[in-house]
Amino acid sequence: MMKEDSSHQTATLERTLGLRDLILLIIGTVIGSGIFIVPGSVLRQVQGSIAVAMLVWLAGGALSLLGALTYGELAARSPKAGGIYIYIRDCFSPLPAFLYGWTLFLVISSGSIATLAVAFSAYLGEIVPLTPILSKVIAIGMIAVVTLINVLGTRESANVQNWTTAIKVTAILIMSAALLWLGNGFSGEGVTLWPAGDGGTLASGFGLAMIGVLWAYEGWQYVTFSAGETINPQRNFPRALLIGSAALIGIYLLANVAYLAALGPINAAQSDSIAAAAVTAVAGPWASKLVAIAILISIFSAANGVVLTAPRVYYAMARDGVFFHRLAEVNPRFHTPAFAVLAGSAWAVVLAASGTFEQLLTYVVFTGWLFYALGAATIFIYRRRRAEVASPYRVPGYPWTPLLFILAAAALVINTMVTQPVRAAVGLGVVLLGAPAYLIWRSRKGVSGSETNE
Repeated sequence: MMKEDSSHQTATLERTLGLRDLILLIIGTVIGSGIFIVPGSVLRQVQGSIAVAMLVWLAGGALSLLGALTYGELAARSPKAGGIYIYIRDCFSPLPAFLYGWTLFLVISSGSIATLAVAFSAYLGEIVPLTPILSKVIAIGMIAVVTLINVLGTRESANVQNWTTAIKVTAILIMSAALLWLGNGFSGEGVTLWPAGDGGTLASGFGLAMIGVLWAYEGWQYVTFSAGETINPQRNFPRALLIGSAALIGIYLLANVAYLAALGPINAAQSDSIAAAAVTAVAGPWASKLVAIAILISIFSAANGVVLTAPRVYYAMARDGVFFHRLAEVNPRFHTPAFAVLAGSAWAVVLAASGTFEQLLTYVVFTGWLFYALGAATIFIYRRRRAEVASPYRVPGYPWTPLLFILAAAALVINTMVTQPVRAAVGLGVVLLGAPAYLIWRSRKGVSGSETNE
């Protein structure tokens, strides 16, 4: 069994994740609560047009697939713990890599965990009454449970991820089949394939709808962080990213058609809880409880996926000497970066308890796409530097596949900066706050980011 070596510790990360684990990790991390609520807002933004709504979901999936195909080669070329952080560090410089890890720790990952935890308690409150204080206790308790699972072992966490992902995908498929069988939304009034409005309005609505759809697809990149614990990563990563991304597109399109079959486009567009509304329409109010249970499992699975992957970035940063050194330690008994897991979850608890995560996440989440584009761009540098090294997997359609992904990601970032300059300025400000922190750690450690984690 391959293990990562370390010059300053005896315990190491173990390669224990196989192809099935990676596929279910991708699907489970991506599917949180988005597919249960976002389709309604997408329909509103495209004037209730079924065809345009489907195109938005297909376009979001295609963009994710382009990125997945690109990152498949990157993971095969550099299968180390840290994923995107490693690619940016190796091909550009340690500073932008650190800024990505800093933002991931400070807001993106921790904020995502806090969001999922609070959503978990909110959906639980639909099943059993909860006081505000008890809701916060449950949110923090969920983070604690997920953290404990991930401290006790990567294999144990992957097993939980596999089962919870299988359950929620099965629930979505059964729900979709029932809605398609029992619904009659397509036979009602207001069914329009294409809106009658002008092209400018349609394009604007398409762009706004894409933001929500890309949020629903968000998370497939996280699997790259676990490359240091993957068996035969050169073979398994490209296959997992392709299969997982394609499966997500299919699941999302099926669910959208099922919601429309149950509610019709007018009612679907008016719903902010479209899954519950659709199930209630065909089966009665009691069935909405089943949807709440499915969402609870889905949220727990997504949170577990984030905690299973993101701390590997903090671990890689600490090994490079630019983060708290304890986060580079691997527990000798469980072979997990236990301190990195605990640190990330502890900060998520602070955000969840204080309620500050929502605004922070809103401001910063778009910056993730800046780093995704930067990470994808490293494929050109890897190929130039290691032209003589034969890669077991080469992204199809090169160079257009990574170029299209980079251009689309850049367009999303630029659009946010133009249309929401205040939000963009605050988000970029949070990212750039990491620069002085990086300089402080570098001055204390005197460690070059390229000298470790090889």
